[in-house]
Amino acid sequence: MKIIDFSGSDCRHCYKCVRGCQVSAISVRDSLAVIDEERCILCGQCLDLCPQHAKARRSELPAVQKMLADGEQVVLSLAPSCQSLCDVPLPGQAAPFSLGQLTAALRRLGFFQVRETAEGAVCVTGEYQRLLQEGVRDNLLTTCCPGVVSLVEIHYPQLIPLLAPVVSPMVAHGRLIKQQLGRQVKVVFAGPCLAKMAEAKDPRNHGAIDAVLDFGELTAWLLREEICPAACEPEPFDNEEPGVNRLYPIRGGILTAIGVGAGGQSPAAREANGRCQSVDTVAAAAADSPTVHYRRLTVDGLQDCRELCQSLLQNELHHCLIEMNLCAGGCINGPLMPRTQRSRFRQQLDYQNAIAPKAPHPDLIARPAQDTPFTAVFRDRTPTAPLPTEKQLQGILARTGKKTPADELNCGACGYPTCREKAVAVFQGRAEVDMCIPYMHDQAASLANLVMETSPNIVLIVNRNLDILEYSAVGERYFGKSRAQALQMKLDDFFDPHDFLAVMDTHQNIHGRKVAYPQYDLVTLQNIVYLPMQDGALATIIDITAAEKKAREEYARKLETIEMAQKVIDKQMTVAQQIAGLLGETTAETKVSLTKIGRILLEDSEEVHI
Repeated sequence: MKIIDFSGSDCRHCYKCVRGCQVSAISVRDSLAVIDEERCILCGQCLDLCPQHAKARRSELPAVQKMLADGEQVVLSLAPSCQSLCDVPLPGQAAPFSLGQLTAALRRLGFFQVRETAEGAVCVTGEYQRLLQEGVRDNLLTTCCPGVVSLVEIHYPQLIPLLAPVVSPMVAHGRLIKQQLGRQVKVVFAGPCLAKMAEAKDPRNHGAIDAVLDFGELTAWLLREEICPAACEPEPFDNEEPGVNRLYPIRGGILTAIGVGAGGQSPAAREANGRCQSVDTVAAAAADSPTVHYRRLTVDGLQDCRELCQSLLQNELHHCLIEMNLCAGGCINGPLMPRTQRSRFRQQLDYQNAIAPKAPHPDLIARPAQDTPFTAVFRDRTPTAPLPTEKQLQGILARTGKKTPADELNCGACGYPTCREKAVAVFQGRAEVDMCIPYMHDQAASLANLVMETSPNIVLIVNRNLDILEYSAVGERYFGKSRAQALQMKLDDFFDPHDFLAVMDTHQNIHGRKVAYPQYDLVTLQNIVYLPMQDGALATIIDITAAEKKAREEYARKLETIEMAQKVIDKQMTVAQQIAGLLGETTAETKVSLTKIGRILLEDSEEVHI
């Protein structure tokens, strides 16, 4: 089930998401980034990191709208972090609104009930109290954050025994609602968490949640329906007061809820809660065992969570109740929380001020836990991928010029902390050889230098100020300046830059233009193209002086041949004319003679007849 997907057309080989993914869950195949679902914990950091906005997540809003259109009874489970939505107006609306007004507005979308997920958190808090009362675990990790659960199951499976076997408030709430209203009721969760989408579809949760929306989808839906929360009359949620359990979304909120005693299942647990407030420890008291004091520890942010896991693997911590949140600051800084101008620190303070740390409604505390199971089962989800032999690893490293340990820069530019880890990823098909940026840079520089040093043509790159940025070695033969000298000069120190300026101004390239430089006894054929990234121009200047000279000589030979032919023709014409003249005179004389002969013959004939 793909929750995050990439747009191949927008992915630009920057590897920023690969570098930013702390669990190496982004692979590169055919030069495009791909989510490795076996490794992904859905922290959502890649959504914010991508400079091209090439990543998108799957939306279940159409499915929810279809439920409502089909007349289903749909209950909205609203994450307590929705309190942060009320502090600022929605886009295009003038005033902020209260939780009661938001509840009323959401009902107008067609939801059968609007309830607080914190209602499920009351049940979860009770389960934690029960575990603390039993006191059989050394360390206990909270499991409200599905991203944390995935982090442990996939990347630190040795720590699975430390996970509290308790479902998240979302799953607990879904189970509770379906137990109360019937399995036919659809439960839709709305919150700021991307990982909730995968948690809702996890078969281990038996369909407790039918769909997941984020706050941005909800508010955009309200705007499309022209529903203004600030104009609605406040309405209460369809649940009893969850009290301090509304603090779950902020840093330390779970421990605070446990400390106030929300959901304790026995007088001993409630007494332990009271001690927690005064001595900053959570004490688990059992009737037949000595009191075990748990130190409280709050860890948030993926990097800190990973460091904590390493510490636990090294057996450095004991008797700790550890609240873990994948998002820095807690759920109010979730990846799908609408961003405001406020910092997360200000947001946390505002949230704390809005929520009173009071005990929940007695009916919620008294609800027997056995009516609805809130236990969770975890499993090892470590990705199974083949590992290369040392020989194979060395072969991959050698393909990027790393033939000795000194060649392994471990710069992390490819997204992997070490060259060897990247080589392993290449072997497993999760990375590509040419992701090594220093190596590709050296290759590009080497090829560029090769072109500049060996090209038979003059190659020039200039910027808009006509500074020479590149100048091929052959230029010295034509212009009398070495590359080192040329890189300190401007183009107009060599010749008129009119064509270069025209290309940079119009962005219209020039191809095959003949340009002569008499001062250098040089005739050239030029191609000049615009470089948008540099706002400059690149020119290849081909020396055609010899060809032009040869062409001129050939032209001169043709002219000489034509002239000779013309002389012959002229002479022939003269001779012809002379011949014609002579023929004309001879013909006239012959005519006169023949005429005389004719007369004589006629005269002789007349004398005979007389």
